[in-house]
Amino acid sequence: MKKKISALTAFAFAAAALALSACGGGGGGSSSSAGAATPASAPSSASSPSSASSPVTGTQSTPQYAANSAQLAMFNQVNAYRQQCGFPAVQQNTVLDQAAQAHAMWEGLNNQVADNETAGQQGFTGVSYFDRAVHFGFPSTGAMGWGVSANYWTTSALSETQYGQTLVNEWIATVYHSQAILTPVTTIGIGEYETSLNGFPAVWGSMSLINTSMQQLTTSGPITFPCQGVTGVPYKAVSENPLPPNTSGPWGTPVIVMGNATDTIVLTSGTMTDPSGNVINLQLLYSANDPNKLLQTYAAVAYPATPLAPNTTYTVSVSGTVNGATFTRPFTFTTGNIVG
Repeated sequence: MKKKISALTAFAFAAAALALSACGGGGGGSSSSAGAATPASAPSSASSPSSASSPVTGTQSTPQYAANSAQLAMFNQVNAYRQQCGFPAVQQNTVLDQAAQAHAMWEGLNNQVADNETAGQQGFTGVSYFDRAVHFGFPSTGAMGWGVSANYWTTSALSETQYGQTLVNEWIATVYHSQAILTPVTTIGIGEYETSLNGFPAVWGSMSLINTSMQQLTTSGPITFPCQGVTGVPYKAVSENPLPPNTSGPWGTPVIVMGNATDTIVLTSGTMTDPSGNVINLQLLYSANDPNKLLQTYAAVAYPATPLAPNTTYTVSVSGTVNGATFTRPFTFTTGNIVG
């Protein structure tokens, strides 16, 4: 299985709200083929997003994706990861679906993984994730959130459910893109498109997690993914653009630390201990020390610079400060035999 990813970029959807765009992912195999990189950029403007919820046209109380479709599998996998650790469930939004499906198709038609589309190319519906959402009817002011895209191809056909689950596992295993899967907005649009490459199936995916407000996650300090008792998560990731700092190859399961939109999180220590007692000192990444300037102030990541072992239970301790107050998050989780 091979994959393409493009650079993670950040920008403001609207002058009054912070928003991010992430494009990337990973595959299920040990080899990779990187797509053309575009420079990462810092948010152009930001303010403190509201935590109030505003209804958006097209939001569904229950998912309407076709049974056994890749889209339904992606939706279910995102919510399975989010709800295990106290992140709010996302709801399908049919306007965002149209934007995400159009972008996934654009990727396949142009054989390209990228955040931004170029006018005049096949399937063009808007330059940015926000442009495409507005094109299909999403509110044009106050929007915030993420978009992610990825491609991979396999040497044998998989089920539609496997295609969808693989795309989500690619993103959750990465250091930067995992933020998108866990972002505190609650409407999602999902797109998936299939072509072939050298006679084998190629899968193109895109998701938009966008809303007009961010939801409050916690009243007792940051929450994490993984968290206590989580099982079956990818034990390593093989590619991301930009590469996580201090890695020279595949890395292990990241611990994402997420607070409320107005929080500032700093990490001070982080370890994972395997069943034999070997201690892994984690790389600590947060907005103030992120060389790529992509982590938001309310998010941080602690990650092993080398892969973990599959089907293994690890004991984690991550400590830091949130708005100057100290916190520690101890828990155990178990990897699966999955590569992101």
